[in-house]
Amino acid sequence: MRQGTEHKGARFAPDLLLRPIATLDTARLERALRAAWPALLFGLRLWASVCLALYVAFWLELDNAFWAGTSAAIVCQPQLGASLRKGWYRMIGTVIGAVVIVVLTACFPQDRGLFLVALILWQAACGFVATLLRNFASYAAALAGYTAAIIAGDQLGATGGLNGEAFMLAVTRVSEICIGIVSAGVVLAGTDLGGARRRLATLLAGVSAGIMANFSDALAKAGPRLADKQALRRELLRQVVALDPVIDQTLGESSEIRYHSPVLQRAVDGLFTALAAWRAAAIHLARLSYDEARAAAAAVLQHFPRALLSPPEQPDQARWMADPIKLCRMCEVSTRELIALPVDTPTMRLLADTSAEILAGMSDALDALALLNADSARPAASSAGSNRLRIPDFLPALVNAGRALVTIGAVVLFWIITAWPNGTGAITFASIAVILFAPRADLAYAIVIEFTVGTLLAAAFAAIIGFALLPALHKQTFTVFAIAIGLCLVPAGALAAQPWRMAMFTAMCVNFIPILGPANPMNYDTVAFYNQASAIIVGIGAGALSFRMLPPLSPAFRARRLLWLTLRDLRRLALGRRLDDWAGHIRGRLTAMPEEASPLQRAQLLAALSMGTEIIRLRPVARGLGLGAEFESALAAIAQGKSALASSRLNGLDEALAAQSGTEPVRQTILRARGRILVVSEMLAQHAAYFDGGARA
Repeated sequence: MRQGTEHKGARFAPDLLLRPIATLDTARLERALRAAWPALLFGLRLWASVCLALYVAFWLELDNAFWAGTSAAIVCQPQLGASLRKGWYRMIGTVIGAVVIVVLTACFPQDRGLFLVALILWQAACGFVATLLRNFASYAAALAGYTAAIIAGDQLGATGGLNGEAFMLAVTRVSEICIGIVSAGVVLAGTDLGGARRRLATLLAGVSAGIMANFSDALAKAGPRLADKQALRRELLRQVVALDPVIDQTLGESSEIRYHSPVLQRAVDGLFTALAAWRAAAIHLARLSYDEARAAAAAVLQHFPRALLSPPEQPDQARWMADPIKLCRMCEVSTRELIALPVDTPTMRLLADTSAEILAGMSDALDALALLNADSARPAASSAGSNRLRIPDFLPALVNAGRALVTIGAVVLFWIITAWPNGTGAITFASIAVILFAPRADLAYAIVIEFTVGTLLAAAFAAIIGFALLPALHKQTFTVFAIAIGLCLVPAGALAAQPWRMAMFTAMCVNFIPILGPANPMNYDTVAFYNQASAIIVGIGAGALSFRMLPPLSPAFRARRLLWLTLRDLRRLALGRRLDDWAGHIRGRLTAMPEEASPLQRAQLLAALSMGTEIIRLRPVARGLGLGAEFESALAAIAQGKSALASSRLNGLDEALAAQSGTEPVRQTILRARGRILVVSEMLAQHAAYFDGGARA
């Protein structure tokens, strides 16, 4: 009993209690440090980039060296590809803005009023274009707008009179900004090998393998399983849309990828086509009897490459990345087999053709994977093509241009009335807020509010460092100055690399240097400091207020409008009006769909894509078979929003096609046309409420 008592009491010994706690704390600390290290490393890179830019600008004795440091802070991104891509587009936008302000000054050398009106109109135009473009191209358009405001502010001065130094100011500002861009690029390229290429390959292989695995599983278990796969298909559609920004980052990392960028665009288009074809096949299979569906699906499935098949729960993306060229050739062979497959029923023709479209889409994705993997066996000829600008809707761009016009005009008017010495600074930062953040749509107001808070924090840190820390240092070398600004930039950069309050900490990084206003030698004028800080805060605050007074279009409205525009275009297509690049146009709208759009709305847009594609394919075939009038009659019903009547006429057309005969090639053409009629009829039946909507052609 005594031994038991001693043993029972021993478990309360302090060392036994503290040992697991110490082990737990150490493990937790190691995990925390491992997770925080990438963010901290980015903060150090940001600080080094700013310091290098300022050092070069001081050495060259440029007038406003802080613009070099500010540019370095702006282009720094946690991903190397994003930083390089942003730097390149920042350079383009800066040059365009500088050229425009020189031209405007030459056109209105003695008329301040007309000059300001032209400047406001230019910035509104930049806001319009920035909304139409995507990713870093949008950033370049925005930068062209507020670069003009920066240079204009320098030559207008406090009174608003043009000083005639536009050209030299433009050269100086462009030089300062380019120094910042190059400095950031040197630091980032020297400390980061980049991972966007590998990340894009992983994402592309994952979504491609997911489409292939789930479609083949749907064929293997053909029957009434549409609801299960429908949710998966919609999730895969979301993943395809999410590839766009990663592609842009990858283009920034590699000149080779940038040269072959049409290959990546074809891959994304191929995935959209594969999802649309899968949807058409799934709808048709769900309408067949169990035995008929199993027999037809099994006949098609045997032509699929075995190497591409994997369980839907665990798509084998590693196999896709290991040898994409070999798999691409398998897909091409299977595609040709399915297109040439002799069949006896429209159902078999429909399944064979949709499967061929899916495999063709997989071929495009595998071609892109081979490019990303730098596979030497990849044929160079497949890089042909071009990236076309796809504009889903002009209305959001018009709204943003109108907001920029009103807001910047109001700040200019306020400056003229009050004769505020730092009014030009407020104009510049109002332009930045209202142009740069407008493409973020309904998120813009919240982002600008966070940006304003971050700017206030930057002003506080700049005041502490500029008036408390730096004057107290006895030996003010550049090294001491760099360490002082690092006390703010390093932690702010590390926090900006985290997803929480990213806009706020980014504002701290970006606005700290212009508010501090470093010069050689340093100027400790408190009045100038507070005027500069107040101008920045007032300008950004005016931008934030503009998003509240003139709010962006809501996500629900934008989604409904994209559907309405697509239905309008579909009806015009049905009436025989020529629409260039129908598929690319609708894919652009799929990409532009707000995150808040419902799965049904995305499905309706995908259905419209399929229907328009089938109309384009069917029209010449129907005319060639002497049934053009019957087909146009069915299309007229679609254009009128009468799905039931259109389905009835399509059934009549199907019966007329079934009555025709001819050689084997002609018979397969007839069956292919009948299969496409089935696709159109089933789309009309499933989404009758959408296709019978109130849009007019």
